[in-house]
Amino acid sequence: MSAETEFELPQLYRYHVFACHTQRPPTHPHGSCGASGAQALSDRMSKAIEAQGLNDVGFTTAGCLGFCNAGPLMVVYPDGVWYRATTPDDVDEIVMSHLKEGKRVDRLVMVLKRS
Repeated sequence: MSAETEFELPQLYRYHVFACHTQRPPTHPHGSCGASGAQALSDRMSKAIEAQGLNDVGFTTAGCLGFCNAGPLMVVYPDGVWYRATTPDDVDEIVMSHLKEGKRVDRLVMVLKRS
């Protein structure tokens, strides 16, 4: 597409959450979000988004997000905020604060760096 034919794409979601769901054996040296309870947290996130009627929030379980030992991880776009939620209450707080009210949950934010 050339610059002369620019157009604006419609935004499908106000937020889109991707949650790692990778499951490795418990003894794997990289660890995994699945081994850290990601399944139950993903289920909680999906149900909480639906219960709050957040039809403008997408939720996708994903494969490895690349920071295995830090898990369970999720990232919220378009903000690019990475969260480490380890309890159902953490998930509920992310849904209510970030996804519903637009306020980042600083205590759960992960600052990740590629080595």
